[in-house]
Amino acid sequence: MKTLASRDNPDYRLLLTILAGKRPPGERSQRESRIALEGIHLCEAWLDSAGQPDMAFFDESRISHPDIAAILARVDASRVRLCSPALMRAASQVVQGQGLIFLARAPRPSQPGRVTESCLWLDRVQDPGNMGTLLRTAAAAGLREVYVSSGCVAAWSPKVLRSAQGAHFSLDIHENVDLLALRKRLNIPLLVTALDDAQPLYEADLPRHAAWVFGNEGRGVAPELIAAADLRISIPQSPAVESLNVAVAAGICLFEHRRRYY
Repeated sequence: MKTLASRDNPDYRLLLTILAGKRPPGERSQRESRIALEGIHLCEAWLDSAGQPDMAFFDESRISHPDIAAILARVDASRVRLCSPALMRAASQVVQGQGLIFLARAPRPSQPGRVTESCLWLDRVQDPGNMGTLLRTAAAAGLREVYVSSGCVAAWSPKVLRSAQGAHFSLDIHENVDLLALRKRLNIPLLVTALDDAQPLYEADLPRHAAWVFGNEGRGVAPELIAAADLRISIPQSPAVESLNVAVAAGICLFEHRRRYY
């Protein structure tokens, strides 16, 4: 257990680098990328699902709080960094921080050889709030696999983690995926939401298992993925607005799919 009192401490500088979304010197690849998890809920979820963090930063003035004390007791002492309240306030990315941040390495699950179960594909989704909500919705709908294209916001970034509220730990999240190449490994239909030449969701014959594609907030799903789809789906709505938010659209589709088969 170490006590940090200066912003110049190398461990603290590493924490600030990760929280700023930057790659530390010497980290050579995406597979090595570090993540920061702030708050009791996310840190508990990490311990339950992945084990020990690389480092755990605690506000030394709050370690007597029962929930924080319980987490401190689960972390190897060699990984603990006790920080002054001022240092923790400077690092925190939320208005009312809880005085607890983990540094860890983002899980990089292996992709299956063939895709046979219902899953979520995300094409260039750029808003962290949307990404987090999409992951949370996928987990709530019972999906396990999520494939994220290049051009999407980093799925393990701090803002996405906060938005998803622990959903990451129920999912295998594959980032920087070539979705068109993955199409060749599908053993299930590819479904895409589209405005043109599409079947209304509530009338469509949905397969029991499907890969659902949702796209960029402004441009939607890439034309080449729409062309590769087995089924195009539209969501009936009032003409008062042109389209739905991507996370809302995904929630409607995934839970209609779940309603039919589960």
